[in-house]
Amino acid sequence: MNASAADLPLSDVTVIDLTRVLAGPMCTQTLGDLGARVIKVEQPVVGDDSRAIGPFVDGTSAYFMSVNRNKESIALNLKAEADREIFERLLAKADVLVENYRPGTMEKLGYGWEELHARFPRLILVSISGFGQTGPYREKPAYDMVVQAMSGMMSVTGTADSGPCRVGVSIGDLGAGLYAVIGTQSALLRRARTGQGERVDVSMLDCQIALLENPVARLSATGSVPGPIGSRHPSMSPFDVYAAQDGWFVIAVGNDALFRTLCGLIERHALADDPRFASNTERCKHQAELKALLEERLVQEPRAHWLRIFSDHGVPTGEYHSVAEAVAHPQVAARGMIASVQAPGGATLQVASSPLVASFGADSAVRRDPPALDGDRERILRDFVDAA
Repeated sequence: MNASAADLPLSDVTVIDLTRVLAGPMCTQTLGDLGARVIKVEQPVVGDDSRAIGPFVDGTSAYFMSVNRNKESIALNLKAEADREIFERLLAKADVLVENYRPGTMEKLGYGWEELHARFPRLILVSISGFGQTGPYREKPAYDMVVQAMSGMMSVTGTADSGPCRVGVSIGDLGAGLYAVIGTQSALLRRARTGQGERVDVSMLDCQIALLENPVARLSATGSVPGPIGSRHPSMSPFDVYAAQDGWFVIAVGNDALFRTLCGLIERHALADDPRFASNTERCKHQAELKALLEERLVQEPRAHWLRIFSDHGVPTGEYHSVAEAVAHPQVAARGMIASVQAPGGATLQVASSPLVASFGADSAVRRDPPALDGDRERILRDFVDAA
């Protein structure tokens, strides 16, 4: 454990983690990164479903390792009386219980909100599900792909020729996990005032709708149904990926003054006075023509030339990177955004780090490597059961 771990903002919070796969584990890993003690309760023998999802490093799932650092593991069968007793000892000392079962499952286990709140009034219950605890779809199962499709997220991703296109990461799961963190912290703040826990109900579909900030507003404002437009911005131009002599890069111009600066830097002054491009509104109407005219000049010089000139004059720009290039970038390294975790067998794996912990003085997001299944049983029993 880092010397600064005790100073992290959630260092006095204990979380019982009943989640599996991605949305819930992303939530609890983030809470753990911020200092919470996270006790991962897993199914005996098989554990979290993601332990069986490849690729594998030294026999351990890289998928599992990427969202389960800073956690301890204990295997409990919540249908067995002895294990239920242990589980309830954990709840008695916990601040937060996070679960991502299908709605109704916790009630069947005897751990619904009403039962939990009566027995553990300070406990916060965070429930993450596909469609939430209410509504006609509440009992339906959902994965990331389902909510991306149903929310309209896929309909605004890709190009007009690509057909329905999933966002390249599991934004349905990740969005829900991060909103669940916000809900957890908000409930902790309220409990500090009231002394009472409460239920936080997070729906993956709700979170996808919340992330459609621009498409929803555009639909209302224009009456036109937004569709896929590739990499460009629907309301600003030039704001897209462009070809240089030796590769791709981006230009993001948000106002008329920047556009005039851009035209001067590429020695195409007349473009700034062309009626088709004189305002952002007109540039958006004629974005395809503008892109073609810009690239006629941009392809005459290498990418590094344009990146240097634009950056020197305040025009927002950046390299187009593969994942490998992004991971190796000096800015990413300087911010500590790539961490190493170790599998129980000893192999190491590079994973995305936390963008938050450095703000609170921690020198690394990783205080504890992803746990082996049931690997912390003795410590957990000593702290929560034997000490009771």
